[in-house]
Amino acid sequence: MLNIALFGPPGAGKGTQSQMLIEKYNLAYISTGDLLRQEIAEGTELGKQVKDIIGKGGLVSDEIMVDLIEKKIITSSDKKGILFDGFPRTLVQAYILDGLLLKLNTSLSCMLSLEVPDEELTRRLIERGKVSGREDDNEEVIKFRLVEYKNKTSPVIGYYQERNLYVPIKGVGPIPDIFTMLCNSIELMLEKEWFNLVLSGPPGAGKGTQGRLLAQKFNFYYISTGSLLRREIKAGTDLGVKVKEAYEKGELVSDEIVIRLIEREMKVHNNVNGFIFKGFPRTILQSYILDGLLRRMGMGVSYVVELQAPTIELIKRLDKRGRSDKARTYDLSTELIIHRLEEYDTKTAPVMELYKKQNKHVVVNAVGPNEDIFDRLSETVQSAMKKSR
Repeated sequence: MLNIALFGPPGAGKGTQSQMLIEKYNLAYISTGDLLRQEIAEGTELGKQVKDIIGKGGLVSDEIMVDLIEKKIITSSDKKGILFDGFPRTLVQAYILDGLLLKLNTSLSCMLSLEVPDEELTRRLIERGKVSGREDDNEEVIKFRLVEYKNKTSPVIGYYQERNLYVPIKGVGPIPDIFTMLCNSIELMLEKEWFNLVLSGPPGAGKGTQGRLLAQKFNFYYISTGSLLRREIKAGTDLGVKVKEAYEKGELVSDEIVIRLIEREMKVHNNVNGFIFKGFPRTILQSYILDGLLRRMGMGVSYVVELQAPTIELIKRLDKRGRSDKARTYDLSTELIIHRLEEYDTKTAPVMELYKKQNKHVVVNAVGPNEDIFDRLSETVQSAMKKSR
């Protein structure tokens, strides 16, 4: 999703630019002021509560604002993202927004801030006051509002600067020129946005072959937990000894070992368009682990492709590999092969259900020549990348 916080002091032109941005990028528009006025106009219970608070000169609580924002996001599932106009206004609200978006399996893409000198802002607001008749658009009140804006929002700007999400935009000049600068910043951000693919499927589905091909085509870094683990075994490390013992029993390697290896790879190889995680996560717990790892780098799981083939076909493939020089320890007996297929059904199938609920999951037929399977996969991934941007 494309989630943007549009910032700027009173008179910066957020309203005008917001309308143009939501039309161009098909975004849901969230203005806290509009949401409050809508609830009051509709006479909802929440609206009556808000009207009472405002009538007494009070401030609407963050709890109420979050309820309204969440309701708006949930009812805007047909949109490609969200434009937040003037929210978050405080550092506390910035943390709240992060938590809310995390709950909804998304995150903020960037904060675009319209930068306009105080003198120009004052001129614009006084002119607006003459046209609209608004009593608060006088020089004394304007000065107070600008000071208030700077005092409250400067910590918010710092918050997003630390996360490399803050983008200042010159807000002076013809409206079309400012809009072009906003769009250019968004497009640049989209080009840099990571696309992280989980390539799943039962043993023998061809994840290794297809994963490497996809990585080469789309400039992803291919992370195979199996390859990382085998590398540790070959190097004879302490981790490798533990991994070998688990393999010989046909068991899954501990999550602690897998986490250490994946995190190390991600830190070293980050000059790519994203990562392909082959065969990981295998359990619900590992899906939470992967989310945590990715969020530490300011990203998440973009899409999940599950390769599927009939069980008898999978057994034939694994048996054939077990009799070749590419044999794995866990391919050497029918008992181990069946055990691994059963483990996939019991432990990994629930992970696929989790991603289905997040609308990130698709099944691709893994039967046929490798070239045909790769064509199907490439088309699926390319389509997913376009939708995500």
